[in-house]
Amino acid sequence: MPERPTLQRAQRDKREGKAPTTQAGEFVREEFRHIREGKHGARSAKQAIAIGLSKARRAGVELKPPAPGSTSRRTARKAERDYERGHGAAPRRRGSARRRSASLQALEREPRASGASRAVAAQARAAAKRRGSASRSRAAKQAARTKGPARRSAAARKAARTRAQRGAARARAVGSGRAQPTMHARAHGSRQSPSRQLHW
Repeated sequence: MPERPTLQRAQRDKREGKAPTTQAGEFVREEFRHIREGKHGARSAKQAIAIGLSKARRAGVELKPPAPGSTSRRTARKAERDYERGHGAAPRRRGSARRRSASLQALEREPRASGASRAVAAQARAAAKRRGSASRSRAAKQAARTKGPARRSAAARKAARTRAQRGAARARAVGSGRAQPTMHARAHGSRQSPSRQLHW
């Protein structure tokens, strides 16, 4: 069962008019927090996200099951059942304590590295690459509408800090000679004058 604060945050997101995916994100964050706290593991960041989405659908979030053909039939059926359970459908069979215990023990055996920031970032980049530019643009515009001025300002400041930190790290790497040449530099290195060429 999701924790009460997670349910409250999801309800707040709904009141503020945020998308169902944003509401479901509260449950996904809870799963990653559980992994980092050592409550259980996950085979991958993708599995942790799937667990969070399942909890969100069962909690009544209006997160529609995936469209036919976009995922496996087994995953689609599971999402449909979770959605139905979250909207008042009776369970198809009574859950057993042994089954729940076995599921939890299986998760406890999975690695905790799937909850690391690096694993989450890699999964986010992979998911973004599968989306088109129009889809990403729509999501960004909706986020800007629902975030509010204070949160937009905080997000902009955070982005500026991140850019500055990455720029400083890149400059230090270049100064120490550890940086790798960019794809553009490798492709056009022969066109640069000797004075501008970097020696790696």
